[in-house]
Order: sequence, then C-alpha cells, then structure tokens
Amino acid sequence: MSKLRHIAAVVLLLIGVTSMAQTYLYRGKSNYSSDILYTFDGQYIYHGKSTYTSDILYSWNGQYVYKGTSNYTSDILYSWDGKYLYKGKSNYSSDILLTFDGQYIYRGKSTYSSDILYTVSRGYLYRGKSTYTSDILFSFDGIIPIPLLIMMMQ
Repeated sequence: MSKLRHIAAVVLLLIGVTSMAQTYLYRGKSNYSSDILYTFDGQYIYHGKSTYTSDILYSWNGQYVYKGTSNYTSDILYSWDGKYLYKGKSNYSSDILLTFDGQYIYRGKSTYSSDILYTVSRGYLYRGKSTYTSDILFSFDGIIPIPLLIMMMQ
C-alpha cells in the first residue's frame, strides 16, 4: 500500500509542476521570444507570449478542448482519450479525426505509414514522417498535450 501511495504522490506532484509551468510554442526551429506563437499554462492556450484572459484561445481539462474559457458541453471542440482525437464530445469510432501512437500523428483511425501527418520528437513537430530540420513546423519547450498541438495547426 505504501508503494501505491508513493506512486500517487509522484503523479500528483508531476501534475502540479506541469500545470504551473508555461510551455511556449515557437515558429519553426526557433526558441526566440519574438517567435512565440502560443503559450500553454496547463489549462489555457494563449495567443503569443500573453497570459491575459483576453488572449485565451482554448481551454483544456485533460480530456476536452473547449472554445475560449468555456467549460460548457456545447463548447467542446475535441475529445481526447490518449490515443484518439474525436470531433466534439464523442467517443465514436466514426468521429476519430487523428490517431497518436507516441511518435506519429495519423489521419483518422489509421496507423498506416501513408497516413502519417506529423512526427513529434524531442520538442519538435515535423511535417510528415520526418525528423529533418527542414520539416520542423513548431518547436516547444515543455509539455503540451497532442490535441492542443494539433489545434495550433489550424
């Protein structure tokens, strides 16, 4: 039982640290302040380097992406189960938009190489099945959930 408590304490600590830290999403391979496109604080995605309420684009609760600061069911844009990104508040196979396997983001409910849209590796989002510098779309300096990373692609 004490081992389980220890694991639970570590998980809660990591969640707490993650939620307090800000992650910046940069244009391309940059890490310059002038190239910050979005800021993520663990709950909200802000435009640019801002953390002003007026600059909130999306909200995140670990399962749903909401429009703005809302937490109303009617404002759910996407649902996430750790592998699949669904349209709206759905968990139906027919509503799967993307699949994530830990490295690749695939179109729909697919894990075929031909359906790879993006590669996530070492703090970068690459176009297609690539880790070439020329294919870097975004860089990020912390933890950002896959659904929010995808939201920034729109």
